[in-house]
Amino acid sequence: MTQQAQRRPGPLRALGLVAAASLVAAGAAGTARAADEPLPVTITGEDRVDLSLGSGDDSPEPQIDLRLNVPGEEFEGDGVVPPVFTGDYTIRIDATGLEGVASVDLPCDVDGLVATCTGWELYAGQQYNRVGKIRLDVDDDSEAGDSGSIKVTGEGEGLDFTPLDIDVLVGGPEFLNHTLPLPGDLKAGDTYKAPVGLRNVGTLPAEGAVLRFHGSRGVSFPDSFGNCAYSEVTTGPLLRQGTDVICTFPDTIEAGAAYALAEPLKVGTADFALRDIFTYSFTAVPPDEADGLREGKEYRQGNGVDLELRQVSDADPADYTRYAELDLPLKNTYDLELTGASLDAGAGDTVTAEIGFRNNGPAWISALRSGGEPFSFTVKVPEGATVTKAPEKCRETTLAEDEKGYRCWVSTPLLEDAEFTYPFELRVDRVVENAKGEVALPDSGDPAESDRANNSAWIVLNGPDEQTDGGTGQNGGGATPSASPSPSPSSSSGSGQDGGTGSSGSGTNGTSGGVQGGLASTGAGGTALIGGAALLTLGLGAGVTVLLRRRGRRTGGAIA
Repeated sequence: MTQQAQRRPGPLRALGLVAAASLVAAGAAGTARAADEPLPVTITGEDRVDLSLGSGDDSPEPQIDLRLNVPGEEFEGDGVVPPVFTGDYTIRIDATGLEGVASVDLPCDVDGLVATCTGWELYAGQQYNRVGKIRLDVDDDSEAGDSGSIKVTGEGEGLDFTPLDIDVLVGGPEFLNHTLPLPGDLKAGDTYKAPVGLRNVGTLPAEGAVLRFHGSRGVSFPDSFGNCAYSEVTTGPLLRQGTDVICTFPDTIEAGAAYALAEPLKVGTADFALRDIFTYSFTAVPPDEADGLREGKEYRQGNGVDLELRQVSDADPADYTRYAELDLPLKNTYDLELTGASLDAGAGDTVTAEIGFRNNGPAWISALRSGGEPFSFTVKVPEGATVTKAPEKCRETTLAEDEKGYRCWVSTPLLEDAEFTYPFELRVDRVVENAKGEVALPDSGDPAESDRANNSAWIVLNGPDEQTDGGTGQNGGGATPSASPSPSPSSSSGSGQDGGTGSSGSGTNGTSGGVQGGLASTGAGGTALIGGAALLTLGLGAGVTVLLRRRGRRTGGAIA
């Protein structure tokens, strides 16, 4: 069976009755349309696999991930994913062309070298239309130059399938990439000169090569080469922003030979860059097939001289690896700051304490290695008060010594000028003079954090007229009495990443208009701050969403 879309628990409760009805209608409409005119379905996956006769593929993962691409925009949001087609369909994977060439591990119902997968529902896009994965390996019958193919076809009433042919070559050209030395003294704003190169460790020459390199948001490539095409993404999710480049080289790449660029590749870093990613790889794809690598992105052709490859005679085989990437730069700092609130209220009054959070830069927190993992800060409630409405991105929790409080989440990537407001609605049950509740970030231990003195602040109720904390002389400003607090948390000047949806850097959160999104908690790494906060995310999960609204920057705040 095909792997269908994962259902979220609950009967569409996140969507509401109106949305649920619209989804049902959408599914029915998709089926009706397919009955009148066949719905086009494209079978997608790797269309070429080169198998090494030497050490073999050092990754245990399948090389081919088969999916079905259906017209329409992929569903984004909570609730059950609405199908655009319902009805039986069959996918047939025929690998008989690889008999005597390579061993094959097929998904679904397998009979020899043929597999049959069946399904019932199809969804817009390809994310939820999983067919299965195929693993290929050389065996005792495999010889250099052997080739074959896998043919994947589909059929179903009301569907028009575009098949997929997967070419497999044994012992062909196989490229390893020159390792990238770590530039320990590189600072934000500097240019790294990357020693880009390759070695053909295969048994056959390659009819040309394609170089692909990528830089995340804080990385740029100042040169424009005539044989390279550039795609720059500056909007949408921050995790996907950056520059992709594809360069073609028509000359033969001899087996056993090493090559390097005629001059190191210049890799620029922005003033806000910190642990941004630069990566590159060579593939044995003929230049006339490079268009197939563009993945639907728009590219512009370079307008300078061509980038050239030159053969290297004294290359050390130990200097080449399958994956070549670096985090650039390692030297930069950011400054996270919390601001508190100070206000007076009588018994029975309801007031709003607006907690401020901002990144004073100069660096952003990319969290690229963790895929946008959130971190948190804690909020203690002043004695005599009760929280009647917490920000949407804050949840009640138990703090140290069984003390109740709140944990608030900050999504990453976090821009270098990000600033948010977290309004807490408080009801004063009884007046306690100078009642305090601490707001604090955990000690991440990240050396990139330049000022930890402003990582905590206070909510003060009914304190002295000029309430100060720790002798700083700063009051707890940023709070105003209110019976109807605004949506929370709110975005002030600057911008940040909201739950993985990203930011264009224009002061909006996510895509244009401040799109609401869910938190991502995927993996470890990124920064020490992010890694240290990973354990704190486990109790909350990844389903929290937040609405960020623009606000003017708050000044003042009781700093612990």
